[in-house]
Amino acid sequence: MTDLVTGNPLSLDFLVESLKEVMRAAPDRRTGKNCVYSMEDAAVAAFAVFYTQSPSFLAYQRTMEQTRGQSNAQTLFGLSQIPTDNCVRTMLDSVAPSHLFPLFTQIFKALNASGHIDPFRVSLDASANGPGTLLIALDGTAYHASHTIHCPRCTRIEHQNGSVSYQHTVITPVIVAPTLSRVIPLAPEFIVPQDGHDKQDCETAAAKRWLAATGDRLRDQHVTLLGDDLYSRQPLCEAVLAEGLHFLFVCKPSSHPTLYEWVESLTRSGGVTTHEITRRKGKQVSTDTYRFAAELPLRAGEDALCVHWLELTTTDAAGQTTYHNAWVTRHAIHPDNVAALAAAARARWGIENGANNTLKTKGYHFEHNFGHGKCHLSSLLATLNLLAFLLHTVQEITSRKVQLLRASLPTRQTFFDDIRALTRYLCFPSFEVLLDFMLKGLEIDAPDSS
Repeated sequence: MTDLVTGNPLSLDFLVESLKEVMRAAPDRRTGKNCVYSMEDAAVAAFAVFYTQSPSFLAYQRTMEQTRGQSNAQTLFGLSQIPTDNCVRTMLDSVAPSHLFPLFTQIFKALNASGHIDPFRVSLDASANGPGTLLIALDGTAYHASHTIHCPRCTRIEHQNGSVSYQHTVITPVIVAPTLSRVIPLAPEFIVPQDGHDKQDCETAAAKRWLAATGDRLRDQHVTLLGDDLYSRQPLCEAVLAEGLHFLFVCKPSSHPTLYEWVESLTRSGGVTTHEITRRKGKQVSTDTYRFAAELPLRAGEDALCVHWLELTTTDAAGQTTYHNAWVTRHAIHPDNVAALAAAARARWGIENGANNTLKTKGYHFEHNFGHGKCHLSSLLATLNLLAFLLHTVQEITSRKVQLLRASLPTRQTFFDDIRALTRYLCFPSFEVLLDFMLKGLEIDAPDSS
């Protein structure tokens, strides 16, 4: 990206201008009289739909422009012309989602420079100096599934009954922290057939591509990757370490028989350390029992990677197990940091609760077919949807006005219901003015924007 865009790098205006900038370099296959709308207008129009969580936003704004001479598409999103939904789909189909990935990096750098990433950093060793580790959870999620609609970039699934279905899947990395419910999305990695490969793409292969693409940028952030049992295979663990990152992955006995044979042997010989912590919350008493051991082979063979193993079993006052899981890592484990390590590992659920479930159930309609296309359309629209989710998160972190409104309105859905209604009937010169209008209507003193 160039330095042409100026202003607050965490504002809606800045992101829209940055989106326009990257889209000017995107491939445009149109010729002749078909070039009525610009590529940047097509991308911003799609982004505006996801940002406002209003599927009919463009139609509303065309009507407003016809009756009033201007619309929120112009004033809030800087659209010179409002393309139709079909034009947007046709124009964007040739654009790979990777064209938008620099925007995620840009926002992360701005958040980091302004100190907003610091609350996500976690100390996994009280004796260690430094800013702490940054936890990034990885997980794949489907955003399209159909028995009829498909494209060459779909994953083909053959079922036991002989039927065939198609789906698009993506890894959605997010920054998480044990004490925070909010997550920060990073650039995704799509699971798609790769040129020159006979086998279908898979989640671990996509994770390796994501590592190769982002490792250099993450190395100085002291990153620890979190993932389920699928990720705790030696090739991926070695790839993580090769990039200068750490891992804390779920490790199950069914997929790691050699490691657990060592655990059983060490248990009999007293080589597994046990540490208990009793927690009290009101009248409830829970006991966390940690077991850990160092330098165990992750798999069979002389070339096996040695890892440290950690298990947590939580029981209630009656002795009933309420939680059980185990992980592997290269972080040193000792009684003083087992609780911090387990808490960090359990923060992986933030990618489900704070990211994927939010995208699917909180207004983003991530699994809805906004447009499938023949090439990149489905994945590009998913990326724009993720970008809207990221900007919403940024505003919740940085905007006092958004924080006041979210605290005053009963639900997140109410906030976006109001955004949709207001932008349908009224035209606002800026997003800040829209927020001020909402604050005034709720009789909340607006903070000084200067």
